[in-house]
Amino acid sequence: MTIATAQVGNATSAAANIYVSTGNTAITSLTMCNWGPNQIYANLYVVPNGNSAGTGTIALSNVLITSGETAQLYMFAEKLLLGPNDTIRANTSIATVTAITSYTKL
Repeated sequence: MTIATAQVGNATSAAANIYVSTGNTAITSLTMCNWGPNQIYANLYVVPNGNSAGTGTIALSNVLITSGETAQLYMFAEKLLLGPNDTIRANTSIATVTAITSYTKL
């Protein structure tokens, strides 16, 4: 397995890529850590290649993450399968979040 990390920007900007699939991959876990002093709200999008983040691709909406907490947004027995150039994107209400994605190539 491999790990990718990304800083997540705030909601005033477009959802940022936190993972871009290179080939066929399986997401094994995804967490977001709020290391700042204030609570935040996070949105998570699973976006097929060529599409945009929006209402048709949102997977989790307005997830509350309090100060100093980590939210496990994806950690199931089933894997989230992505094709080439599919992306996982996120935005948050405040830019104090680090996203960590664990994945494996298929």
